[in-house]
Amino acid sequence: MPAPPDAERDEERLPIPARPAVDFEDFYRREFSRMVTLAVAVSGSRLAAEDIAQDALLQARLNWDTVGRYEKPGAWLRRVTIRTASRRLRRARVEAAALLRLGSTPPPLPPGPDEVETVLAAIRQLPKQQRAVIVLVYLEDRSVREVAEILDIAEGTAKAHLHKARARLAQLLGEEGRR
Repeated sequence: MPAPPDAERDEERLPIPARPAVDFEDFYRREFSRMVTLAVAVSGSRLAAEDIAQDALLQARLNWDTVGRYEKPGAWLRRVTIRTASRRLRRARVEAAALLRLGSTPPPLPPGPDEVETVLAAIRQLPKQQRAVIVLVYLEDRSVREVAEILDIAEGTAKAHLHKARARLAQLLGEEGRR
């Protein structure tokens, strides 16, 4: 007896795992430092980055029966890491604005080399998608095709975000950006 039409549509919407699950511990060891780097670039905070990476990997672990069977579980993890870092950054901005309204000064970002901090500060000024594309291309050395897959956007859209991000960074960084 054929399945009801609604059941067939529901099955079409479910993600179909592409391969057998990989070992989570191996995945964790391979991806943790990469997620910390990604989270630093998106959030601007080395201290918060480790927590962000842990939170993203915890989500992966909790959903490992499904995520571990994806063709590219690392792409899923990067999307979760970027979203988590973006939420934390947004929350930090709201908290800083509240402290300023109350007359307090927000705590400074952790110190780092001046050049790195200047570039990270400029990256943080980019819109979320442009920021994610720049981080994935330059800090993770990903191709535009890989970035498009990770962010679940068209390759042309990824190229457009990259182009706009480079132009904006050149403006923000001035002469330093050209070097």
